[in-house]
Amino acid sequence: MKRILSIIGCVIVLAASSCTKKYITPNPNQTILLTVKSAAWTTTDGGKTYSAIIDAPEIDSYFNDHGGVLVYFSFTDGVYEQVPEVYQGISYSYTHNQGSIALYAQSSDGITPITRPDDTTVKLLLIESN
Repeated sequence: MKRILSIIGCVIVLAASSCTKKYITPNPNQTILLTVKSAAWTTTDGGKTYSAIIDAPEIDSYFNDHGGVLVYFSFTDGVYEQVPEVYQGISYSYTHNQGSIALYAQSSDGITPITRPDDTTVKLLLIESN
């Protein structure tokens, strides 16, 4: 009798331990495609640095502190390059704060003035974290 109960107990333990729970959560990340017009780029140093501000209401105070922002520029249709990037002698970078993203295009040598960037397709990837 003890042997039968032991076997049944082992089978129950093995069956119960093989069960696993899966938690499937929806992907809260956002991808935003937009065009930054050439006229949106401004300079205050004679053309060595240009900047453009993008409104991003998705970046609230919590997301600004805990989320992640990735920026990609498309210089060729359908090809995205992650910023920071140096492309044709121009250094591209960005910063973000609550409600906006600032894009920068700077002379890679810090001396030579650059031309105002053309209309540029920008992909923003907002990644939530907790």
